[in-house]
Amino acid sequence: MSKVKRALVLLLVLIMTVSLVAGCGGSNTNTQSNSSTETQPNSSSNTETAKKIKIGFSLPTLREERYQRDRDAFVAKAESLGAEVLVQAANNDENVQNSQVENLITQGIDILVLDPQNADSAAALVEEAHKAGIKVISYDRLIRNADVDIYLSFDNERVGEMQGEFITNLVPKGNYFVFAGAPTDNNATLFKKGAMKYIQPLADKGDIKIVFDQAIKDWDPNEALKLAENALTANKNNVQAVLAPNDGTAGGIIQALAAQGLAGKVPITGQDAELAAIKRIVAGTQSMTIFKDVRKLAEKSAEVAVALAQGKEVKDLSEANKTVNNGKMDVPSILLDPVVITKDNVDSELIDSGWFTKDQVYSN
Repeated sequence: MSKVKRALVLLLVLIMTVSLVAGCGGSNTNTQSNSSTETQPNSSSNTETAKKIKIGFSLPTLREERYQRDRDAFVAKAESLGAEVLVQAANNDENVQNSQVENLITQGIDILVLDPQNADSAAALVEEAHKAGIKVISYDRLIRNADVDIYLSFDNERVGEMQGEFITNLVPKGNYFVFAGAPTDNNATLFKKGAMKYIQPLADKGDIKIVFDQAIKDWDPNEALKLAENALTANKNNVQAVLAPNDGTAGGIIQALAAQGLAGKVPITGQDAELAAIKRIVAGTQSMTIFKDVRKLAEKSAEVAVALAQGKEVKDLSEANKTVNNGKMDVPSILLDPVVITKDNVDSELIDSGWFTKDQVYSN
């Protein structure tokens, strides 16, 4: 082969080799680029997951209808805001609630929304949460003697005032049975305080005689039934009015009244607008209830929980324009307004608002 041909062959081989190497290099570059593009969305997704707010929502019970509504409305609102909610219910047992809250803290919640079974002992749970860097919302019931970050509820003293005003207007004279809610629940204290603003002056005047005055452990309707039976026996059925703190206990008391042929003859209060109570109001065996639209309370609390978990300060919440003293501090508070429900406004307040359907209320 001539020198010229050999040189041309070598040049051709060199060109082909360079092209092949360049081609391989381009392929590797594209593979790395594609791999990086695929990884970034995963990395972003992991970051979003890591930043997802986790809320601990501790309730004293789910036995009562209203707390099921609290849970459902809170969870729905929080999830719509991108948060995850871990719900625990304590079956009205403070030791169970203590364990549940401790467990929520270990699960890495960002904020604790606590409706305390025991308003006083729950202060230790607030302290424990704060040590873990977790803010605490006192939900529905005020946690006493603790550095609570914010309190969301209804104006509970006003609830009692509405009950007291209603029953004294209806029965300004006569024998009264006065029942209060659980001694461990600060709200029960506020309810009774509000009601007694109307009852006590008439008692001092002698128009009303309080012949029975008792708190009901754990808001238990069965306990209310037993206490009412004892009160009726002790007073030979001589009672003209009953202050019942909520619908559950009213149901137990009405059962005792019914056994003596007094259901519908003795006016009785209530609270929570439970379906059974509304049916009793329509039937005439319960006189009234207080409607606290817990959907609004739960939704507002979920909004506040997410805001605080995202770093917003309580002082920046325009709705937190009231304070309630819990024995240690004036707690920044958001308090919603309750509504008196009687037979006259069941439709306008409860059915038109979607709280109940007409079939639920008026069907047997």
